[in-house]
Amino acid sequence: MGMKTVLSHLKETKPGVLALFDPDRIPKSRIKEQTRLVCESGVKGILIGSSILLNPQFESFVLEVKKNASCPVILFPGGSHQISSHADAILFLSLLSGRNPQFLIGEQIKAVFLIKEYNIEVIPVGYILIESGSYTTVEYISGTRPIPRNKPEIVIAHCLAAQYFGMKYIYLEAGSGAKNPVPKRVVQMVKKNIDIPLIVGGGIRREQEAEELLNAGADFIVLGSIIERSKKTFKNIMRSLR
Repeated sequence: MGMKTVLSHLKETKPGVLALFDPDRIPKSRIKEQTRLVCESGVKGILIGSSILLNPQFESFVLEVKKNASCPVILFPGGSHQISSHADAILFLSLLSGRNPQFLIGEQIKAVFLIKEYNIEVIPVGYILIESGSYTTVEYISGTRPIPRNKPEIVIAHCLAAQYFGMKYIYLEAGSGAKNPVPKRVVQMVKKNIDIPLIVGGGIRREQEAEELLNAGADFIVLGSIIERSKKTFKNIMRSLR
């Protein structure tokens, strides 16, 4: 990113869309094409991460994305093993909605020396799971239960805790391929109560959902599964937000 930080780039370009690339779902032969597709469509950044990470070529995956990207490449790690020297920044996530110490602080401790060695820009993020109507991979892997979607006051409490901890972003997560995205009412209520930017991801499949979440106050929405399932739908969503 040169002299400009990824954090300042995001601040200047919000609101917008972040693309999520899962190395377990995108074959190496399609990385170049998909990276250029999302960049040309106007995403503000590319997140790379997986709940499990079966792909042993993580480092080369990130490098291939970086070589073809015209926007920041940001790690969105599911664990301490998902660190690459080729990324511009990392979302340093703490799963605040759960009570599993491994994902509150344990994985983070295992990752810090590698992050320091690689000199990756760190963006501290309060990561909060919201019930989506289906049992998601991130729930299973993290061993935590999401906050009920009809309990916005509990979501707000966790978001304020993240802000008071000094985190730079809140990430409300319904989960990859979630049945339902985060409710717009929850996004509206959270946005009224916090002073830091808000990312919302999981289960966003339609133009209307994307528009509603951005209008409700999301600074960024994350599109992942829909890019892989239907390039046409993804392009339509991106066009509708311009």
